[in-house]
Amino acid sequence: MKFPPLNFGSLALPTPLLLSPLAGYTNLPFRRVIRELGGVGLCTTDLVNARSLLEKNRKALKLIESSPEDTPLAVQLFGAVPGEMAAAAQYLESIGVASVDINMGCPVRKVCQVGGGSAMMTELGRTADLVRGMVNAVRIPITCKMRLGWDDDNLTAPDLARALEDAGATAIMVHGRTRQQGFDGSVNLAGIRRVVAAVRRIPVIGNGDITSPEAARFMLEATGCAGVSIGRGAFYNPWIFAHTSHYLRTGELLPEPAFAERVRVMTHHLDLMVEVFGESLGCTMFRKVGPWYAKRFGPASFFNKGIVRISTLADYHALLAQYIEWRAQFLDEIGQLLPKYALRPHALNFRDDPENDAPPVTQRTAIPVPAGPNELW
Repeated sequence: MKFPPLNFGSLALPTPLLLSPLAGYTNLPFRRVIRELGGVGLCTTDLVNARSLLEKNRKALKLIESSPEDTPLAVQLFGAVPGEMAAAAQYLESIGVASVDINMGCPVRKVCQVGGGSAMMTELGRTADLVRGMVNAVRIPITCKMRLGWDDDNLTAPDLARALEDAGATAIMVHGRTRQQGFDGSVNLAGIRRVVAAVRRIPVIGNGDITSPEAARFMLEATGCAGVSIGRGAFYNPWIFAHTSHYLRTGELLPEPAFAERVRVMTHHLDLMVEVFGESLGCTMFRKVGPWYAKRFGPASFFNKGIVRISTLADYHALLAQYIEWRAQFLDEIGQLLPKYALRPHALNFRDDPENDAPPVTQRTAIPVPAGPNELW
């Protein structure tokens, strides 16, 4: 099966692989890391409040901060006031943003209670009117990201996708869970496939638990979606875009990066955090980033206990040196993890649905998500 590049609106992307917005994480430093490693077609910012953007709120402007190499770039907006959303899209177009994505899937209460995020899935007509106003206000593509519905009794995504296509949306991104699920349970591939079947012309991009090249291909083949959007899987494995692009082209699975390469990229990520946010804030923010890299280090309790206390680059480098020395006890004579500590392959977490022709896959009841009210999406 061939997987062509992804096109929507005026955008022609080199690969069908997108970086999903993940609040508190998909900032400029991480996007630069992903782009340098290769394979990604489009990156999207953290979700941004449209009103805060129009008010030139300092934090909102920091969320959309970019650089010449950070292209093409989409900005994800949330909000429920049509005029504000259209005006925010116009502002983003004026500063060179390639596409605007509307968040209709965020399950966080503070987003839903103002009518944004998943709440937008409960009022199809009103939501379609908001999208139509944004489409008419700008020339750049307007896309929409949604969940399958509010809960299992209200799987509104297919109907909403058709309505949004009629309103002028150029692509639909769908996370294969309901708002009620949060990030628990498994991704419903049959639900994504129903969204693919509902639209007539625009691409549907699947999302949810893509943690390996095999998972990306599995979702593409099982649902017929035109691309996949990867969020948390990119934090488990920043190489996932490059490796998945290679796998889709050749059928060959590249080996996982060696420990030294993981450390190199992690350190570069921290350096970029310091460059963008300053040493104190950059190191503080990195306290929640380091443990994601450590998930593929093998034994990492020593590192995880120390990384949450770093305040300077010197702290980080001292910890890293101590950790490398501590980690040696788990290695064989050639520096590889002993068999009992070897890394397990990433598991697929897709629902076995009677309507889904895909073969059975390994399931988990939940997967780890970032903690805190701002970082659940």
